[in-house]
Amino acid sequence: MIAIVDYKMGNLRSVQKAFEHVGARDVVVSDDPLVVGQADGIVLPGVGAFRDASENLKTSGMWDVLDKRVAEGTPLLGICLGMQLLATTGREDGEWEGLDIIPGTCDRLAGGLKLPHIGWNTVEYTRSSRLFEGIPDGSAFYFVHSYRLVPIDESSIIGRTEYGVPFASVVQSGSTYAVQFHPEKSSAAGLRLLANFSDIVNDRGER
Repeated sequence: MIAIVDYKMGNLRSVQKAFEHVGARDVVVSDDPLVVGQADGIVLPGVGAFRDASENLKTSGMWDVLDKRVAEGTPLLGICLGMQLLATTGREDGEWEGLDIIPGTCDRLAGGLKLPHIGWNTVEYTRSSRLFEGIPDGSAFYFVHSYRLVPIDESSIIGRTEYGVPFASVVQSGSTYAVQFHPEKSSAAGLRLLANFSDIVNDRGER
């Protein structure tokens, strides 16, 4: 079972429908920490402000559950704001505590171009990953964001995108994956990425 974390940030149903479209067998949207605590895979999506998202995760009880499940090796996929929340600190209108799953900061995009960064842009792989299986290097995905995750350990960066300056658009640490773009809005390449994550979850569940 894949649990999509509902912490009142963004359109979660579109992510659920995309997973169902690629054949994921059991996908639920849940605001119940007990459900997320029993899931085989977890998706942390989101659209909005870092501060509000951080506070909502804490008050909902999801914060500690996510920390525990990641430590146990449960596959996690962060999407957009969900990727940024993996940082240690978010620097959007102040400084706010992140989950510290991918140590680093969430900073405003540099480069001098118009923000938010909206539209299709390419991802160049920096190393191989099961998340990219069947998706050609340089494929385009759909972005909507003004902030980005800046990991301390650059080896966690598995994909980069350029918008004025290069930034980390895909990261991986152990069984934790995250993408700055919206795979559910990224046509065939995005759907394949979600299918790949579903396969990663299935493989772990069958052990």
